[in-house]
Amino acid sequence: MKLHFQKVREGAKLPVRATAQSAGADLCACLEQSVTIAPGETAMIPLGLKCQPDAQDMALLIFPRSGLSAKHGITLANAVGVVDADYRGEWFVPLHNLSQTPFTVEHGMRVAQLVAVPVYFPEIVETLNVDETERGEGGFGSSGIR
Repeated sequence: MKLHFQKVREGAKLPVRATAQSAGADLCACLEQSVTIAPGETAMIPLGLKCQPDAQDMALLIFPRSGLSAKHGITLANAVGVVDADYRGEWFVPLHNLSQTPFTVEHGMRVAQLVAVPVYFPEIVETLNVDETERGEGGFGSSGIR
């Protein structure tokens, strides 16, 4: 599989894996000037890229970088971004500051990571009822924490 990226802003960087076995490829901010995200705020950060995968049965998932989240409280406002295989617009990431300290995003900073995954396109069928299971309708926390 190949992901064909087009740079649409000056200074854009292609995604790069930190190591050969990294599941995610780092995505870098493509900024004309630094962006400071105040505590509790969200900023849309451009990546300066468009993508065309060579397969249509996949999704490109954008995850937070663990170091930014753990050390600085910077995460994605939408938890995980989903880029559909047929999307051709420029990519942005909504960075959210969970910390009590302003955080400044600089041009070229690694702000998120990209993981490609296969997807299924199931047929959606309405039914009058679903089968009973041992778990039943037990939802949030019903199985305990230990």
